Amino acid sequence: MKGLDRDDPRRIRSPRELTEAVKALGFLPLFANEVPGFSAEERVCAHDWWTGDRERDPWEWREVIAGAREVAYGKFFDGRAGFISPEWLPVFANARRNGFDFDGKWQSGAASRREKAIMEHFMDVESEDEPVFTGAAIRSTELKRMAGFGKGGEKNYPGIVTGLQAQLYLVIGGFARRRNKRGAEYGMPVSVLMTPESIWGYGHMSSAYGEEPAQSWQRIFDRVQALYDAPEADIARMVGKRPEA
Repeated sequence: MKGLDRDDPRRIRSPRELTEAVKALGFLPLFANEVPGFSAEERVCAHDWWTGDRERDPWEWREVIAGAREVAYGKFFDGRAGFISPEWLPVFANARRNGFDFDGKWQSGAASRREKAIMEHFMDVESEDEPVFTGAAIRSTELKRMAGFGKGGEKNYPGIVTGLQAQLYLVIGGFARRRNKRGAEYGMPVSVLMTPESIWGYGHMSSAYGEEPAQSWQRIFDRVQALYDAPEADIARMVGKRPEA
């Protein structure tokens, strides 16, 4: 793992410090990538990963941060996990959705049947004014069954869910472990999926819809370029495909 020495004064030392860093920067991938410096991994101690120590382990921190819902967590960057501050969420939503709420994307024919099979568990009846979100928080394993994926059903559940996160239609709102009949937790933690609208509100998430999606994309690109020294092609890969003007 890349990262800093434990005694480096620049090191992020807690979930709170990482959350504050995300708010200050605007957005940050979890792991190192093609853009040097553009990750949480490069700002924490390299030796603390996967220790299971909730006080020190950044892998554990992601659960804490996702559950606190002060910033968004999900697979937002080239299919890889990361964080986005509330300030930048509308900008990402406008750029990644190309100006479409999910119901609008479906009605235009741009959404797939498998995407709809997942999203219909988070949206209520369609409204003429704006989409209505149920506020559901569903474990990924349960959502897979509910949406008809798995053995004998639809295929590529991980890919479809990752794509919906990339478009900011879904975020990871926490993690939960399974429980046995006696109520005891067991197994690995499972992501809990939610719509960002159910956390931050539709008005906030749609607040950048007034500008062209390509303009929102450019704002994200310019922010990364201002903070990190990397080739434009590498920045564009992490930022995502530029919407057509």
